[in-house]
Amino acid sequence: MAEAITIARPYAEAVFKLARESGSLFSWSETLDAVNSIVRESQIRELISNPLISSVKLREIIFSVCGKKLNEDGKRLVSLLIDNQRLLVMPQIHELFEQLKAQHESILEAEVVSAFPLDSGQLEKLVSILEAKFQRKVKAEVSVDSELIGGVRIKIGDQVVDSSVHGKLEAMATALKS
Repeated sequence: MAEAITIARPYAEAVFKLARESGSLFSWSETLDAVNSIVRESQIRELISNPLISSVKLREIIFSVCGKKLNEDGKRLVSLLIDNQRLLVMPQIHELFEQLKAQHESILEAEVVSAFPLDSGQLEKLVSILEAKFQRKVKAEVSVDSELIGGVRIKIGDQVVDSSVHGKLEAMATALKS
């Protein structure tokens, strides 16, 4: 069976194209997020995987759970995914759509892992430094990992900047071994 991301790509690209052409990137982002959060629920995943549940019944359930978060275009997408038995790849569709949206908006996504929580001033300063370095707008996702001891580790695309104490200690240990 093909990888989920491979299956999801044409759907994500089609939705992105539609959203871009209609000027509704934000709306589609919210729609995909809503459907994705529902599809990620274990009970819903069981229903989707259950061959005894008809596509009509599954459609009713998804539409009911989504409520007003799902516009007509969103309903058509969900129906298409159900009919093609692809609803389980919604997380990948959502992820790819968000990547395409960020790329379109020239936004780099940075994963920032800090030893301690960053206050808003520290985060703003870090983001402005990254924006100056990369000459693009940066959206930072911040998490805390106390194992870093101090400092931060930043990942943007395939680039990693590790200025954590843990990273420096590992580098020193490696240097001492050689």
